[in-house]
Amino acid sequence: MIKDQKSPTIALVGFGEAAAAFAEGWRGEGVDAAINAFDIKTQSNDAKMARDKWQAYDRFKVTGCPDLPAALADASIVFSLVTADQAETAAADAAPYLAEGAFFFDCNSCSPGAKRQSAARMEVRGVRYVDTAVMSPVHPKLHRAPVLVSGPHAADGLAILEKLDMSAKLVEGDIGRASSIKMIRSIMMKGLEALVLECVLSGRKAGVDDEVLSSLDVTYPGFDWKGKAAYMMERALTHGRRRASEMREVAKTVEELGFPPKMADATVFWEQFAADLEIDASVLPVDDYGVLADAILERKPSS
Repeated sequence: MIKDQKSPTIALVGFGEAAAAFAEGWRGEGVDAAINAFDIKTQSNDAKMARDKWQAYDRFKVTGCPDLPAALADASIVFSLVTADQAETAAADAAPYLAEGAFFFDCNSCSPGAKRQSAARMEVRGVRYVDTAVMSPVHPKLHRAPVLVSGPHAADGLAILEKLDMSAKLVEGDIGRASSIKMIRSIMMKGLEALVLECVLSGRKAGVDDEVLSSLDVTYPGFDWKGKAAYMMERALTHGRRRASEMREVAKTVEELGFPPKMADATVFWEQFAADLEIDASVLPVDDYGVLADAILERKPSS
């Protein structure tokens, strides 16, 4: 791991769940590199939102910066961890402030086409762009959540990630290959959440949810449909906004490949539906799909 007097400065662009988890993991493993962070929420007119973000910097032992140029000053390793819809903007805004030879790990869940456009902006400035795909939730693994890297600088980038004690794997191929794996996998993974929402809520409303899920356990023994339904519904309620944003990028990925993104679009609908209800799942028994379903149906707007 990086731990010497000449340790480089790491910059985190965006300081949400993933960036905080990376920082927590690195500090826990004794990575003593300087870590700067900038999140646009610190510039919000919402005083509480800005204050909470500054407190998060302190909690995770990073140096919070008032703006992006300050965060990138002297940084030779940059992780972009913003929302999917802000990924290209973040790359474009960062490019002018990055030193030649700096590494830019674009960890955002966006389409291969978007990654290629961001890479082009970086390459003309001599910045080494690495297509990076985070392949699992960051909790509980923190910085060791599995990631894939691809592109012309991926091999050198992999060496850096390994020094940071990260669980990274090289994917042979150009920029967009790692993201393609992430995006196309999400058709299935996030699509299951959408199917669960539509199936369970319809079953609950009709009074047949127990019979439906029990019959699915017969068809797919060992899956534990009631347990998985509760987990997926909680994930959608907690992270639906971010997942909807990611699935819009998945839809773009499918379109780039010449197919109509019907399943991706449907998943966008259900993830956004869950997010817009603004239900705090943390105060509910998240292992009980019935309670979660009832909370959704109670909050659901009238058709």
